Amino acid sequence: MIEQEQVAPAGATRRPLVALSWAEELRATLALAWPLVIAQLAQNALTTTDVIMTGWLGPQFLAGGTLASTFLMPFLVLGFGIVGAVSPLVAQARGARDIKAVRRVVRQGLWAAIAIAAVLVPILWQVKPIFAALGQNPDTTALAESYVHIAVWMFFPALGIAALRSLLSAFDSTRIILVITVGGVVFNAAVNYVLIFGHFGFPRLELAGSAVATVLTNALMFAAMLTYVLRHRRFKRFHILIRFWKPDWARFREIFRIGTPIGLTVLAEVSLFTAAALLMGLLGTDEVAAHAVALQTASMAFMVPLGLGIAATVRVGVAYGRGDPEGIRKAGWTGLALGTGFMALTCVLFLTLGPWIVSLFLDPRSPDNTNAIVLAATYLVVAGVFQIADGAQVVAAHALRGLSDTKIPMLVAIIGYWVVGLPVGYLLGFVVGWRGLGIWIGLAAGLAAVAVVLVTRFAMRERLGLLRART
Repeated sequence: MIEQEQVAPAGATRRPLVALSWAEELRATLALAWPLVIAQLAQNALTTTDVIMTGWLGPQFLAGGTLASTFLMPFLVLGFGIVGAVSPLVAQARGARDIKAVRRVVRQGLWAAIAIAAVLVPILWQVKPIFAALGQNPDTTALAESYVHIAVWMFFPALGIAALRSLLSAFDSTRIILVITVGGVVFNAAVNYVLIFGHFGFPRLELAGSAVATVLTNALMFAAMLTYVLRHRRFKRFHILIRFWKPDWARFREIFRIGTPIGLTVLAEVSLFTAAALLMGLLGTDEVAAHAVALQTASMAFMVPLGLGIAATVRVGVAYGRGDPEGIRKAGWTGLALGTGFMALTCVLFLTLGPWIVSLFLDPRSPDNTNAIVLAATYLVVAGVFQIADGAQVVAAHALRGLSDTKIPMLVAIIGYWVVGLPVGYLLGFVVGWRGLGIWIGLAAGLAAVAVVLVTRFAMRERLGLLRART
């Protein structure tokens, strides 16, 4: 059973609450989440395609592409987090049946996307001096720069996609997100194949070709999603582009007030992995390549609880908007059960099928790949161990976002990742001498610390006063 949508102006009389059973909440969450999960997997497949195809060029190109991606990713997820405030705000407006708030939030979300991209692009352009200051290999840095100077332009459409996805998710229209994302994966793979290797008469652009494919794919996906929102009868009533130039500073500030802690929370985690990649760069090319393979595999698994977490934000946010504490409880714990349950399965897969998974990325027949393959399989063992903690922390964080609780989770993430995770990784990797294995154990420690605190915070939400504003 999924509640029938009724959107009315703010102040309209609300329907009496009808509590869903646990089975009904499970079905509602799965109905909302499964297209999001597959869409997140497909979204991650965009990067996976780049990693695989650049890996075919050789370990040096894979290392250059990995450093470029890990440099861009923290800034991109910061923007995603800020613009992602559209999701809980629209979900709460839907629960309160406030159609005007929906329109204003989405419109200002697009404003935020443009503003953030305009600020970040000039910063990202300075990739070469930044990498030089960090002591990265000059040849690898040159390859990374050739990628970044093209791929940076994807920020405008990519952040716009984040705002539109938030609107569609908040109204349970997740299948169109899946269709557009899968289409983007197919398009990206085709353009990658043509431009990286120079097929069908096109020039062989190698790493730069992958960057061009990334920009074109994001532009196409944004155009498709915007067209759907403007033309579909369910969404065109919001008129999100009518008087688009007219500011709504209160909503604009609200997006940054709620979204900035979300962005910093995600940034704290992603930048931890970026720091790990940079530490790997100090160890050697094989370590960077192995880290890329293990991280890409773990990221693919992470997309499932991430999709479930997005669904939890919507389910919790709608219940919060209509003043339903019982709905909040069931929505949050259902998402947590599904997320940790899936990651327990991937833990088993990583522990038992690690070498086979690595062989999908690096050719085991090439002698040049022997050391990188052994290292990647070792890192996957550690990744398998922290899967459950990773699933728990991401779903718990998203459930709390549905309550507009973002500041304390941000502090928890910063402390957990940078006071626990990175120091442990550095100590074990460089002081104890465990090298890349020690760095990955540090990543696991940081994720586990954050998971424990965030799950506990959601469990104590009423005692901490997180429901007071609405209920």
